[in-house]
Amino acid sequence: MILTFDSLKAKYSDYTDVKGKIRREVQSGRLTQVARGLYETDAHTDGKYLAGAIYGPSYLSFDYVLSMCSLIPEAVIGAFTSATFGKGKTKQYKNAFGLFAYRDIPAAAYPLGVEIRREGGYSYQIATPEKALCDKLYTISPVGSVRSLKELLFDDLRIEEDDFRQLNLSDIKLLAPLYRSTNHKYLIKLIEGGK
Repeated sequence: MILTFDSLKAKYSDYTDVKGKIRREVQSGRLTQVARGLYETDAHTDGKYLAGAIYGPSYLSFDYVLSMCSLIPEAVIGAFTSATFGKGKTKQYKNAFGLFAYRDIPAAAYPLGVEIRREGGYSYQIATPEKALCDKLYTISPVGSVRSLKELLFDDLRIEEDDFRQLNLSDIKLLAPLYRSTNHKYLIKLIEGGK
């Protein structure tokens, strides 16, 4: 369970040195510090449950989701990539649960294509595979043609063309214009059969 400093302060209100009590709980392994003022009671918790609490608003996306859905062959172990908006910078946090990376996408695209999942007493937000692909393309240098985009998708990212065609291409066509990027313009052309 994720606990904040304020919730621990209330829990340990009988103690004169609350910070000392929290420090002892961390040293004993009963609490694990996730970020400043944020703690987890289970040291074996999957980092996906913690990503949104560490820095937000955010949702899991980019390589983490693409790997989880087997769209890209690389396994992303211990790295949790998330999308944010309006932060103006990328952020990284490393702790006992893994590496947590956060990157902006356009605010107009942010709320769409995101699911809330509930598992084991935790809830977290995660992009659909279509949204994760659109988010990923936003972070890559622009290409100059549909052909270049195909090379990017199928050679560089190593997405299987059949897997790409299994995505909900209608969702991608709705999402892509919200990024206002060259890569997304060519993505729409690719879906529509352009050269």
